[in-house]
Amino acid sequence: MAQSFELLVIGGGPGGYAAAVRGAQLGFKTACIEAKHLGGICLNWGCIPTKSLLRNAEIWESIQQAEEYGVKFDNVSFDFSRIIARSRGIAERMSKGVAFLFKKYGVTHISAYGKLLKPGVVATYDSDGNKLDEVHAKHIILATGARPRSIPGIDIDGKQVISYFEAMSLEQRPETLIVLGAGAIGVEFAYFYNTLGTRVTIVEMLDHILPIEDEEVSKELERSFRKKKMTLKTKTKVEGIERKENGVIVSVSSSKGSETLEGDVALMAVGVRGNIENLGLEESGVALDRGYIKVDEYCRTNIPGVYAIGDVVGPPWLAHVATAEGILCVEAIAGKDPHPINYKNIPGCTYCQPQVASVGFTEKQARETGREIKIGKFPFTASGKAVAAGHPEGFVKLIFDAQYGELLGAHIIGAEATELIAEAALGRTFETTEHELIKTIHAHPTMSEAIMEAAAVAYGESVNF
Repeated sequence: MAQSFELLVIGGGPGGYAAAVRGAQLGFKTACIEAKHLGGICLNWGCIPTKSLLRNAEIWESIQQAEEYGVKFDNVSFDFSRIIARSRGIAERMSKGVAFLFKKYGVTHISAYGKLLKPGVVATYDSDGNKLDEVHAKHIILATGARPRSIPGIDIDGKQVISYFEAMSLEQRPETLIVLGAGAIGVEFAYFYNTLGTRVTIVEMLDHILPIEDEEVSKELERSFRKKKMTLKTKTKVEGIERKENGVIVSVSSSKGSETLEGDVALMAVGVRGNIENLGLEESGVALDRGYIKVDEYCRTNIPGVYAIGDVVGPPWLAHVATAEGILCVEAIAGKDPHPINYKNIPGCTYCQPQVASVGFTEKQARETGREIKIGKFPFTASGKAVAAGHPEGFVKLIFDAQYGELLGAHIIGAEATELIAEAALGRTFETTEHELIKTIHAHPTMSEAIMEAAAVAYGESVNF
């Protein structure tokens, strides 16, 4: 006999499990279909385990600089396999945490693959494609996420051409690594492997690494990476890859001409694409837009009772966006009348060192609106806390509307940037002004003072720079 629920979520990632938990909190009889690991890519192969790897790299980097702090070591080394094992252990622990939440709130976990048969009905299948059951639900949320995208004509084989899945579970550290794509994923793995001694080359087709960030931030990160002896090839296109017995040869071209790059492994980091296959979308009439499920501001598809959230609906491909969409979607279903998400106020973070974080308009975007703007830029070299901690690299850059003083954008590169950005995001939520930022007393000495100081710089009021 088919199971019946009020709310059914297909996919147990950060959007799916949050939607399921919130649905149960609101009194819906809720189930979540997830065949692999609760927590999805984020908890198991993305956000969380990569931060474990990056933390290892940070510690190793600090050890290399220990003499600057008056600390000496002899015969220090690292165990690459234990670094990887620690990351996998943390992922497993976090996945079990989602299972605990399901138990706590009474969410039924169905370990299977789900396919929409028609509105209100989902079939479940095992890994071999055998049909297991049918599940009925008034409301069905599709939260199937995304997977690595590759350059056309180049296959990811998982050995010589790898994705982030393999990059965080290699048995041995490669001596040379060619990173194809300089978004957050590419940049984070470039930092991780470079810090552990791998010779890293980054290839990016656009003008700068982290091309969606403010240009000044991207240039600052490029300076830092070159100082770390990474090779950066921007404005460079990948033409093809030749696989050899012990490595790869990547053919690239730029305005300077064509060349080949040799490495042990090539990491494909050119983005993701939505998991829309085998979901029954075409059969059910669910509309798509450029390879993603089309939804409205409350995550509703064109089919009543069918919703979609997270990476499967398109950019920005961020775990915190998926979570917010999941909660919004369920609250709208429950009649809570939630405010639609302001996609212009989504913080973006890159966890290399120095860290990069931003929210709102870049300088270029702000100027393109036709507004008169004021810009304040405060370097961490002028921050007592940053200098004392040994992290004077980077800056805070704030962009204000000159007429009204509204904070339009915030861009941070430096230690703890991914933590500091929350103040700016909250400020933009409440439409804060430069006056409110300047007059909010920040504790001294802290890294967060740099936000206040950047606002003061914009209006000629900084007493520290």
